[in-house]
Amino acid sequence: MKNKFLFLFAILCLSLNAQKNVYESTKFDELSQKHETLAIIPFVTNLQLKDGISNAELKKLEEKEAYEVQNALETYFSKRKKKKKFSVEFQNTENTNALLKQNNITYENIDIYTVKQLCEILGVDGLISGSLDLNVLLSKGVPTSFRIMDYIDGQADYGRIGVKISDGNTGKLLWKYEKQINKKSGKNTTDLIDKMMKMTSRKFPYDRERPRDRKKS
Repeated sequence: MKNKFLFLFAILCLSLNAQKNVYESTKFDELSQKHETLAIIPFVTNLQLKDGISNAELKKLEEKEAYEVQNALETYFSKRKKKKKFSVEFQNTENTNALLKQNNITYENIDIYTVKQLCEILGVDGLISGSLDLNVLLSKGVPTSFRIMDYIDGQADYGRIGVKISDGNTGKLLWKYEKQINKKSGKNTTDLIDKMMKMTSRKFPYDRERPRDRKKS
């Protein structure tokens, strides 16, 4: 009886950990009608590591993870573009980061700029940004093997990621996708982004082949 309870509880945990939320603005089609190019910026990252490290080192690690997600998203879109027809282009991240640097915008101060300001500086129609909360260094790779007990005692949970798209002209949020990160999400940042975006590919708003009878929030 106890084993059966543990099994059912583990299944429930797996289900909860696999939950993901997708939001799309009812004005997406209207506001994105003239979108041609989007820029991907480094993600706001919050690390909660068990190892005792200094605040300065923690900040460096957070910045590294932020750029890893940016690079992983660019890699995903570059690969998928060969197979899928996106209605927009994605600005090269080297150009994005160079333009930010030329305007004295760094990872430490990028959050004080509005979406409209950043899009104007980058010369794009929209912005892909997001947040990353982690208790591991995903970029270094993480264990993907697990036991049922890992989900019961929380050892399988690595954090949460949120990806959002905002309109450069109005600054309004157009689309957002959130997902729990666990041992089944991916072995590193690139793997995580690849699996995550593939899961939501039919809901990605700039995919020309996705169903148009979607339910909007």
